[in-house]
Amino acid sequence: NRHGEVIMSEVVKVSLKQDQDFRFAIQFSEDIPILYGDESPPLGKGNGPSPAHLLAAATGNCLSDSLLFALRKFKQKPEPIQAEVTATIGRNTENRLRIQNIDVKLTLGVPGASLEHLDRALGQFEQFCTVAESIRQGIPVTVEVYDSTGERLK
Repeated sequence: NRHGEVIMSEVVKVSLKQDQDFRFAIQFSEDIPILYGDESPPLGKGNGPSPAHLLAAATGNCLSDSLLFALRKFKQKPEPIQAEVTATIGRNTENRLRIQNIDVKLTLGVPGASLEHLDRALGQFEQFCTVAESIRQGIPVTVEVYDSTGERLK
């Protein structure tokens, strides 16, 4: 870039090995236990999360991390954060199944009124989310944030 700064790249590598039919052993690293993914019936037996489940989980996990990061920048404690993610799958114009949108509901573990700089954190946290911001280039992602009392904050 024009300031001569080094832009760091990170490589994330995951290995998959077919176990049986549509069930795959997913190895993230030697330190993380193997996760088995499987397609839902009728293709697979549903003995593990499907690829769509994993994408939804990655989206919710990343947005939760980003919200926590944004609030902790202001030395706030919103824990425990919860996320509910809904990925809607439908057919495109070629009649192929595609994830049409992902809706994420984040819930803070505390009342919003107890957090300082909440508006600033809510205004910027999504920008920190590598996964959701990348997915948004092709799939709409909506995000709502609630506090522990059920009040909608975003």
